[in-house]
Amino acid sequence: MREETHNTESVFDELSRAATADSQSESYDISLGTTAESTKDVERELDELMEQVNAALPTDDVTFDEALIKENLDEILLMLIALHEETHGKELLSDLTHLFGAQLSPGTVYPCLHALEEEGVLSMHAKVRTKEYSITDEEFVRSTVERTMVQHLAFGLLLYAFLPRL
Repeated sequence: MREETHNTESVFDELSRAATADSQSESYDISLGTTAESTKDVERELDELMEQVNAALPTDDVTFDEALIKENLDEILLMLIALHEETHGKELLSDLTHLFGAQLSPGTVYPCLHALEEEGVLSMHAKVRTKEYSITDEEFVRSTVERTMVQHLAFGLLLYAFLPRL
């Protein structure tokens, strides 16, 4: 039996506060292509987001199962590409390893990138040695990420509400 139970509403409130803490003075906007951030800036920003998640959740460490990463690969790739503004597949593979501990093969990631390109969500620009991907349909990215976020939060809250019954 779990000794310490948290009120589900308070966990949701903590997550909401953590998600909006840095953006209270600015509007909710995903502006793509406005500034050129280095890889280190993107890594730092994602690390800060993970720190907010860790601070809001009643756990010491949040890790992501590789199966969960694969199931949400479209959304994760869209998020990473939006943060980089323009990036190539090798950098995305590196980000997946560094940020999520996922060792995904190019045979998993590249078909996903090609499918998103075929759907008109991404554009690909051939460079000398790489293909750079960028977001072309910002509204699709926003709605896809929001829909996935709400689904995961709702499912997580349902599971969390069930815990006291165990």
